[in-house]
Amino acid sequence: MPQLKILKQPNPILRKKSKDLSHKEIISPELGKLILDMIKTMIKTDGVGLAAPQIGGNIRLVVINAKDGAFCLLNPKITKKSLLKELGQEGCLSIPGIFGQVKRHKKITVEYLDQNGKKIKLIAQGMMARVIQHELDHLEGVLFIDKATSVEKVKIGKE
Repeated sequence: MPQLKILKQPNPILRKKSKDLSHKEIISPELGKLILDMIKTMIKTDGVGLAAPQIGGNIRLVVINAKDGAFCLLNPKITKKSLLKELGQEGCLSIPGIFGQVKRHKKITVEYLDQNGKKIKLIAQGMMARVIQHELDHLEGVLFIDKATSVEKVKIGKE
């Protein structure tokens, strides 16, 4: 499988709001293949999450690399957020070499559809909540650097 090309900032696609997937699109074999390709690309690039806009698709699809294995969220919406927030370091495959401190909700409830179109409700906290919020921002055309309180450049590879 050829690895999908990850778009880099300042590609304008990264700034577009993504559209919901229809039931027909969700159950299509093409979307199933795209999800698998996104998961393989995310794992190959050591990512913890990947959103469709990062590979050029403005659809509401993200994949997350969790302890129990990778999974996808289709048409995800955060339905509940904790009042408590915490600062944490984030990076992004679309903004290589840049890391920043971002304040995120400690706990969230997200509702989404799985690959079969089944509605799922997930309560996430800590790192998982942070990753989901980061990836869902991509679906709104928002990058972590827009929310970061501080940003630092890190050299990658040979100087």
